[in-house]
Amino acid sequence: MNFTILRFNTIDSTNTEALKQARLGAPEGLCIVARQQTAGRGRHGRVWVSPPDAGLYFSVVLKPRIEPQYLPLITLMSGVAVHDALSELGLKTDIKWVNDVLVGEKKICGILAETAETAQGVAVVVGIGINLTSSNFPPEIADTATSIEESIGESARIKVADVESLLVRFLGHWYSVLNAQGGTGEILNAWRERSSYFSNKSVRITLGNESINGVTDGLEPNGALRVRLADGSVRIVHAGDVERLRAE
Repeated sequence: MNFTILRFNTIDSTNTEALKQARLGAPEGLCIVARQQTAGRGRHGRVWVSPPDAGLYFSVVLKPRIEPQYLPLITLMSGVAVHDALSELGLKTDIKWVNDVLVGEKKICGILAETAETAQGVAVVVGIGINLTSSNFPPEIADTATSIEESIGESARIKVADVESLLVRFLGHWYSVLNAQGGTGEILNAWRERSSYFSNKSVRITLGNESINGVTDGLEPNGALRVRLADGSVRIVHAGDVERLRAE
């Protein structure tokens, strides 16, 4: 896949622009990158804080060649790519189902995948936000979020261009794996190897107005999370917010 990058100083949302470009017929591999987002968003319409030059704000147009039921694996694939990109910088990262990359249990990256109907079929836009610096974190996320700078020290002076280059390289690799024969299983295995949330993690899952507590028990073939409840039954979770439960 060839990547083409459109750069903006300021934009409302890289995902919004990428979705628009996809509907206009943009080729696979078009990336929208901005120095600042004024209306960056995460899952469930949450705000993604995007101050100028404080992170990598990146969205890419994909046109996957996999069966529709496996489209959720694109989020997992993206998490694997981010994990490997940050590992190249010396960070010890974890992936929390379904769309967060963590360092020391704090969020350093969020992923948002959205679909768009186009004349050429379904396109998937993957938005990736990676925190470069913590200096502009608002108080409400200061205790739960971290950044590359905070994790490896200001003296390292990692540039956003370096993070972008690594991300593009690993996205290209793992996206090719996903689209190859047997690729869905390979993505599941890669995610399992990189995530402590794959199994035996005590969690609380918030599903709309309902919350369930249990222990993670692997993934379904489509990437859904298996949660074993106290009575021994298994709940299959396709969408929800995961919170690690610590022992009393």
